Amino acid sequence: MADRIPLPDLISLKGKVALVTGSGRGIGRAIALRLADAGAAVAVSDMEAATAESVAAEIRDGGGTALAVAADVSDEAAVKSMVRACVDELGGLDVVANNAGIFPPCPVLGMETAMFDRVIAVNLRGVFLCTREAAAAMVDQGRGGTIVNVTSIDALHPSMVGLAHYDASKHGVWGFTKNVALELAPHGIRVNAVAPGGVLTPGVEEMGGGSSDAVAAFSARIPEGRMGDPDDIARAVLFLASDLSTYVTGAQLVVDGGVLLT
Repeated sequence: MADRIPLPDLISLKGKVALVTGSGRGIGRAIALRLADAGAAVAVSDMEAATAESVAAEIRDGGGTALAVAADVSDEAAVKSMVRACVDELGGLDVVANNAGIFPPCPVLGMETAMFDRVIAVNLRGVFLCTREAAAAMVDQGRGGTIVNVTSIDALHPSMVGLAHYDASKHGVWGFTKNVALELAPHGIRVNAVAPGGVLTPGVEEMGGGSSDAVAAFSARIPEGRMGDPDDIARAVLFLASDLSTYVTGAQLVVDGGVLLT
């Protein structure tokens, strides 16, 4: 039987480098902060350089190590450059949280092809590109790694009308996660997913047009009686990124306050 490892060592990410996409705000920001709390050097990636730098500065002000990287995850060249920056400037890559995603609501009957293509490009193609490049770096390093893909409860059941493009992308990420977990396991790389339910983020507030009615209606469906906080998701990502979950791969952890039970 393996020696009993102390809890602080199990949760620690000291000496490791983490990359978090879409981490300029909301869930991504919370993930970046939690991984930094655990001791990782964090590459904060976002579409906007200033937004990424703001979160990176927050980590550095707290005594951590952080690098800001502006990147569109649907752009192959940008993703390659982002991963190179992690390796060259932070010394490697051990943890990736594929969080970047968009969810502009629109009924299928009124949806332009360009909108569908953009959602798939960011939410699914982006996960593919980031996983491929990150996994290649991890294999070269020869010390394994962890990849956590942020899906959604919509990967399992639709949450509302008007998100068919989003749901298609998240179902795709879940299928991708399982197959890549199988492929990368021999390299010591674990691949898992976290499926958030309703989480109060700037993006969710913008989707509702600033109205609290939609949030209140969704909250009423949640057994726990509240919307999630971004840090609720970040804690789940930390679990899957750390040695607390060394025998977990190809899994999807639902973090939704119980809404899928209703």
